[in-house]
Amino acid sequence: MQNRTIRHIIQDQELLTATVDMPVSEAARKMRQRHVGAIVVVKNERLAGIFTERDALFRVVAAGLDPTSTTVADVMTKNPAALDPDQPFAAALHLMHEGQFRHVPIVEDGRPVGMVSSRDALGPELEDFMYSIILNEHTRSDLLA
Repeated sequence: MQNRTIRHIIQDQELLTATVDMPVSEAARKMRQRHVGAIVVVKNERLAGIFTERDALFRVVAAGLDPTSTTVADVMTKNPAALDPDQPFAAALHLMHEGQFRHVPIVEDGRPVGMVSSRDALGPELEDFMYSIILNEHTRSDLLA
């Protein structure tokens, strides 16, 4: 697999954050302005959670909640899996694949410093990752035959 680190991917990224008391409507506006599908939620400069477009759809809209009075803390994913920026991007791909989610907060010394998403895999890692999945599936089917 390629050896790009997560730090390389997020090096020019301006981290988008929401506070735990921010209304969902404001967080969604920030996400729309930046054309992203998730926002890191912070409390006292520490990672508190992640709020995604799926959270907005399923936990707010589908639940009939008012996005102007519902805070992101009410509907975010608390204590999400996070990675260190010096890990290889392949670790993020693996985590997203295993956890069946598309965004991973990046944390250094307890503070969020970035976010990677499945969209970041539209580079050399995607081809290598898909090759390894196919190879693993092929090997597994050979063992079962």
